Amino acid sequence: MPISSIPVDQLNEQQAAQELARLSAEIIAHNTYYHTDDAPVVTDAEYDALKKRNLAIEQRFPSLKRADSPTDRVGGAVQDKFEKITHKVSMLSLDNAFSDEDVVDFTDRVRRFLKLPADTTLAFTAEPKIDGLSLALRYEKGKLVSAATRGDGSVGENVTANARTITDIPHVLHGDAPDVMEVRGEVYLSKEDFAELNRRQEAEGKQTYVNPRNTAAGSLRQLDSSITASRPLRFFAYAWGDTTALPATTQMGVVERFRDWGFVINPLMGRFETVDGLIRQYRLIEAERAGLAYDIDGVVYKVDDLALQARLGFVSRSPRWAIAHKFPAETATTVLEDIEIQVGRTGALSPVARLAPVTVGGVVVSNATLHNEDYIQGIGNDGQPIREGRDLRIGDTVTIYRAGDVIPKVMDVDLTKRAADSKAFVFPTECPKCASPATREINEKTGRMDSVRRCTGGLICPAQAVEKLKHFVSRNAFDIDGFGDKQAEAFYHSGLVKNPAEIFTLQARDNASELQKLKNREGWGDQSAAKLFDAIEARRVVDLHRFIFALGIRHVGEGNAKILARVYQSANGFVDAMKAIRVEDSDAWSDLVNIDGIGPTVAHALAEFFAEPHNAGIVDELLTYVKPRDVEQVAQDSAFSGKTIVFTGSLERMSRDEAKAMAERLGAKTAGSVSKKTDLVVCGPGAGSKRQKASDLGIEIIDEDEWFVRIAE
Repeated sequence: MPISSIPVDQLNEQQAAQELARLSAEIIAHNTYYHTDDAPVVTDAEYDALKKRNLAIEQRFPSLKRADSPTDRVGGAVQDKFEKITHKVSMLSLDNAFSDEDVVDFTDRVRRFLKLPADTTLAFTAEPKIDGLSLALRYEKGKLVSAATRGDGSVGENVTANARTITDIPHVLHGDAPDVMEVRGEVYLSKEDFAELNRRQEAEGKQTYVNPRNTAAGSLRQLDSSITASRPLRFFAYAWGDTTALPATTQMGVVERFRDWGFVINPLMGRFETVDGLIRQYRLIEAERAGLAYDIDGVVYKVDDLALQARLGFVSRSPRWAIAHKFPAETATTVLEDIEIQVGRTGALSPVARLAPVTVGGVVVSNATLHNEDYIQGIGNDGQPIREGRDLRIGDTVTIYRAGDVIPKVMDVDLTKRAADSKAFVFPTECPKCASPATREINEKTGRMDSVRRCTGGLICPAQAVEKLKHFVSRNAFDIDGFGDKQAEAFYHSGLVKNPAEIFTLQARDNASELQKLKNREGWGDQSAAKLFDAIEARRVVDLHRFIFALGIRHVGEGNAKILARVYQSANGFVDAMKAIRVEDSDAWSDLVNIDGIGPTVAHALAEFFAEPHNAGIVDELLTYVKPRDVEQVAQDSAFSGKTIVFTGSLERMSRDEAKAMAERLGAKTAGSVSKKTDLVVCGPGAGSKRQKASDLGIEIIDEDEWFVRIAE
């Protein structure tokens, strides 16, 4: 059986290391497309499935962690034409399940985290996953005061005037409601209303719309609210954000109160106490899908008990207590017209299929992922044949499938339609942008060749330089308004901005120039130039984790950037520690790899980045222009503040994840291994080598009961 097919709980340590190597390479490549290029080449379902498996393996084998679990960015950038609203409670998205087995795994994970015996009843809700636009409605004293789109999950667009035109959204809540209540749900167009809208468009000789979801999103984002009012948008309420109180102690109970307050809730939502019940509801909703008045793409399951939701908390970008069970993908046949090689900021050469446009599930698609050169040749990441070894060639007739996104995946090829003179695709061994050698590295742990081929040009490769610049200004890094991909490319190629530090000298250089003013360049004017300079000025102070993430260091995504920020606490502390890494037996190296969640792969990437004089120089120069915010300990007055704690053994009163989260809330740092830097080791039954090492080093050792006594003091 290929390693990629083995359930996570059945992997041995060697298999887990091999699987993490495969997943790391694949996820990093897709991150470039999705987060840097804003042009994903895989479906949301496929991307989330990769991250989900990667996270599960890392949780089971924390010592093997070679990269952070990618945190899928939520939503998209906030449009400049709207005011911004910051969500007091982030609007996150859900992990996905694609099979009944995934649902079973999800419920098992919840039980393991909560340490619930198999015979303990655990209730879940199940409801259709509406294919619409997420909206947060804030009510104060029962009156609607604002409405915001999801945006990037942290900041959304203020669409209050438009939301007021939707008849399903009450302006005043009926009955008693908390002083502050943020109700969340989905804005959508019914299938019938969408069809009628297109009939009107055709009658007026106008272009028709592609699908209800995009049309609903566009309708809600109109500057003229009368246009929004002319389109019959609808709203289902199903969740909440900031509130001064909750009207019930269960998911089902709160949603039922939404109905009492005047909202429409989905009639197919139900409560179930078994996995079989959830799956039966999924089958029921799937069977009724075609006859529903609205589009759905799956069923969402949530732990019903809100106290258990709070215990479960969140991992990365998603709640542990919920999952979306997606419907099967839809397929279509088209022609593979070309294979384009793109170069990302880490030098990865990623092949993209250019397809003859085809409609899949009501959406026209023209691009697909080809993953890597092995995939094109018919070889999987585990070295085993895929598509029964059939390769992919330009001109082939291929089957594609789509699940939850407009970007499909190539599933198979029809050899009966292949031209007699067809030639196998030759993957380049030189970078198409700088002609430097493109190589495949050997993984030190597995001894296997990585599936991704990378340009070795580094700093001389313009593609990597431009992509790094795009990454630096991206929304989850410095998030500079008006400085997007197009501006990054234009500024780089014109010589205005060659590296991130030069962004912050742009205005001074512009002021000093009489002939090369930005406002005089094509596409710019007085107002747009002044707006960009203001946006840059506003980003001279950023959160430390954003600064670290923005540096574009390989294997350092948002998750690892947050870990590093929390540990080193200041930009100078982080940079000084990274520069101090010279050899693997140094104290700086030991401190780094001992951080829970940071493994040797990430440590090597950090060491290599700061060992390069050019990189270190850019960082130093950056710090003369920007001031990353120091990170404060969560609980400064805690007895554990600043302490490094290791949990080991089979904890009985809490799961390992709960224990770590508890310690971090108290201001402590958690580590995966014992070292001379460790302050305390908490042992459950079966603690072995870590307990012995702590004893040898004279580190204090306590059991779970003592831990709970101390945190209660």
